[in-house]
Amino acid sequence: MKKVIIVRYCEIHLKGKNRSYFQNLLIKNIKRSLKNIKYNLNILNARYLIEDFDDSDYKTITQKLEKICGIHSYSPAFWVKSNIEDIKNCCLEIIKNKSGEFKVETNRADKTFPLNSMELSREIGGEILASNPKLTVNVINPETTIKIDIREGGQTLIFTDTVKCLSGMPSGSAGRGMLMISGGIDSPVAGFMLAKRGMKLDAVHFFSYPYTSELAKEKVINLATQVAEYSGGINLYMVKFTKIQEEIHEKCPEELMITMMRRFMMRIAERLAKKSGGQAIITGESLGQVASQTIESITSSNSVVTLPVLRPLIAMDKLEIIEVSQKIGTYETSILPYEDCCTVFLPKYPAIKPKMEVILKAESKLDVEKLIEDALNETEILSI
Repeated sequence: MKKVIIVRYCEIHLKGKNRSYFQNLLIKNIKRSLKNIKYNLNILNARYLIEDFDDSDYKTITQKLEKICGIHSYSPAFWVKSNIEDIKNCCLEIIKNKSGEFKVETNRADKTFPLNSMELSREIGGEILASNPKLTVNVINPETTIKIDIREGGQTLIFTDTVKCLSGMPSGSAGRGMLMISGGIDSPVAGFMLAKRGMKLDAVHFFSYPYTSELAKEKVINLATQVAEYSGGINLYMVKFTKIQEEIHEKCPEELMITMMRRFMMRIAERLAKKSGGQAIITGESLGQVASQTIESITSSNSVVTLPVLRPLIAMDKLEIIEVSQKIGTYETSILPYEDCCTVFLPKYPAIKPKMEVILKAESKLDVEKLIEDALNETEILSI
């Protein structure tokens, strides 16, 4: 009787002739995530077994599995020989200290096994009842379900619990995107949602030292580190935005401050994305949430780039976004009281419906290309 962890995927089943590409990518991501742990990976049909690990590493392994996009669920299990005696002994060991209602479910992938699924479930259920008077059978809604999975090759998996994971698609299977990450709640959630769909992430953050503190910068690095756990690592581009903000503040109408900033940010994000092989820009915008997220403001931002801009939160309200941020562990960091560059020179009455002709007239007062080049030349790259 050998302890193992069953790892399952779901959506990859739908990939037809391309399935092996996604399977191999998921295996690669599992191995990368568990690279500092001693174990073996056994590849079965439509599932993987993590085996030969130390019991002390179990919690670490499962915590990492829960953050790998593409994994549907995992189960701690026992791996025994496919004979009735070994299966019976394992089931009796699993349930010996339990009470209440139970049932036995059998999946017989190996059709050469002498009993069919119903016969084996009935046989094992009878043995359990005879050995433990604290148990009764309930086949509709039991407290404990013993699952017996008879695999091809003479081995059987036996388990009771299944832990749901992220599902989605393996990181790297849906191209590469540049996440515009701030110190707020929304952008880390947007990055997570695209990572869950298989997009490999880079990230860009705009900071305005000395108007923003080093603590604000560290906060964003911590957020990027948390998001990187779902993306298999992130290259974080730290762009010094101070000069651009000062120029906008000095030469452009106050109410257009945020609009102008967003246009510069989008241009810089696109150039960094193209340089690193990125195919899209990702933002945490939610329609109508703030002045820079009205349809007019979004149109203004989109007009300065050619790459697609992905906005996975566009139809979500704040409470829905907060719920996801709490689930993925970024919320507590996001609410730390360190402000980002978007709070610098904040206008009292920002333009909600900026007009393109007014924007372009204001922007003509700036040396846009030089400001962008200077910011790019001062950009710091952190590998997370």
